[in-house]
Amino acid sequence: IRDVERSRGLGDVYKRQGVTWGAVLFLVASGFSLILGVMGILNLAHGAIYMVGAFVGWTIAVQYGLGFWLATLMGGISGGLIGLAIERGFLRHLYKQLNEQVLLTFGFVHILVNLVIWIWGARPRPTFTSPFLSGSVSVGERLYPIARIGIIIIGAILAIGLWWLQNKTRLGAIVRAGMDDKEMTMGLGINLPVVSCGVFFVGSFLAGFGGVIGAQVLGVYPGLGTEILLLTLVVVIIGGVGSIGGALLGSMVVGIADALGKALFPDIAMFIIYLTMIISLSIRPRGLLGRKI
Repeated sequence: IRDVERSRGLGDVYKRQGVTWGAVLFLVASGFSLILGVMGILNLAHGAIYMVGAFVGWTIAVQYGLGFWLATLMGGISGGLIGLAIERGFLRHLYKQLNEQVLLTFGFVHILVNLVIWIWGARPRPTFTSPFLSGSVSVGERLYPIARIGIIIIGAILAIGLWWLQNKTRLGAIVRAGMDDKEMTMGLGINLPVVSCGVFFVGSFLAGFGGVIGAQVLGVYPGLGTEILLLTLVVVIIGGVGSIGGALLGSMVVGIADALGKALFPDIAMFIIYLTMIISLSIRPRGLLGRKI
């Protein structure tokens, strides 16, 4: 009986941690989904950009002590600039060439990982956060870290902001039109390549920004990018391409499934995630809230 009660208690704790983990995944997956939906580019370097943002944030917040919130901003800007450089320098020549995009961006994964090891070394860095987010508060009968609550709030604010931008503004209408029919959108006189560059920058910014936010629970280490990329792909497949709502729903599903799996069935935790993806694809092959690309 005690073991059952303990398992239920762990399940409750990990369920709440799953929402936090889902919020981190949303920061990464929303940008990845928009880039794929608007530009048709499968950027496998997206996870590595997340990793670079985390290391830049650690350098500013911990090594130089310039503040956590400045670190999040600079982590996002560094991610956005790296993504924009990859897109302008290479990917703009490979539109509608999926195989070439995969090979190129996978190569950038290795380049960025080796650059990180060269600059910062291979030693993992511990978690870090803002003094404002330090400590814990009581949630029910348990203590819950304020940093995790902060991550959930930041994720919710960004989700609302991105949804409003995509669905309630003229820029969002242009982005949606570009997803549905690129040629017709450009025929109406809209400079879609400039819009696409902006989307790529914003998507990469969110990855770098998410790297600093996620460092509060995951820490910082060179293999972080590959691990986050695999789960990001699952999130986008479940939620659907090009949808902010789909990215949010998929992130919550994967985050909670991953957390509960590790709490209740640690030996098959990854299998549970992929099983969730298979069931989702069986019900909605395009994703739960996905758009046609």
